[in-house]
Amino acid sequence: MYLEQVKKFTANPILYFVFPVAFIALMVMNYVASEGVDTNELIQQIIKTFGVNGAFIMLIAPLSIGLLGVLFWVKFIQGQTIRSLTTSRSKVDWKRIFFSFFIWGSITTIMTLLAYYTNPESFVWNFKPEKFMVFLILAIILVPMQTSFEEYLFRGNMMQGMALVTKSRLIPLLVTSILFGLMHIANPEVGKVGYIIMVYYIGTGLFLGILTIMDEGLELALGFHAANNLVGALLVTADWTAFQTHSVFKDISEPSAGFEIIFPVLIIFPLLLFLFSKVYKWKNWKEKLTGNLDNK
Repeated sequence: MYLEQVKKFTANPILYFVFPVAFIALMVMNYVASEGVDTNELIQQIIKTFGVNGAFIMLIAPLSIGLLGVLFWVKFIQGQTIRSLTTSRSKVDWKRIFFSFFIWGSITTIMTLLAYYTNPESFVWNFKPEKFMVFLILAIILVPMQTSFEEYLFRGNMMQGMALVTKSRLIPLLVTSILFGLMHIANPEVGKVGYIIMVYYIGTGLFLGILTIMDEGLELALGFHAANNLVGALLVTADWTAFQTHSVFKDISEPSAGFEIIFPVLIIFPLLLFLFSKVYKWKNWKEKLTGNLDNK
């Protein structure tokens, strides 16, 4: 079982929290240092200096490189295998990763095209072939590393460590979901839309946590998260988002906090959980999500 299997490793439980705590502390320091600073204006200044692709690399590279850091820490400091950090199966199920990526990538594409055709005045055509191709290469390399870092840190290392210490399933699920959401609090979207958008970030963290626990591995969460950030960045950009890219479309509408935030969390994510539960035959929901670590 994904959470239980860490009991067979002999690392000091404190080691499970060193990397996550260090990362969270760094994020808090960055948030405090940026208080009173217009994050969007800062990003625009970076874009003027280094270009769109240069700014993209500067913003995403630290998190992408963080993937190597967390994998090194887990393998060589904790003495835990990367497979056990990824899944409870005998080997990583790449079909699960690609299936989840395909499902959410398809939904994201359909929703974007529907938004474009129903509200064309909210978008402008932003596609420039040469710039897009350069960005495409950068995004394919860096974005999956960035999203995998967040999954391995929150749904992997931190969730397993908290489960080991608390002997609970629910506590790690809730705590990692909240911390995952709070990690995004310095994003320019928060300043533009308001703190209500944290419902989406925390709700997404909760959804990914449930995926991980119910499916006994990170594969579905890895695929979903990669599709969410990669496909989204390739399709649409806006002047008020964290990632401003050479995408196909540019959203020029004024952002609003309402249906767009609540709809995925309350409608789409539950439907996706239902779909995955049928495909992979999940059972014992209550026991798996709220039971003790020793329960099967």
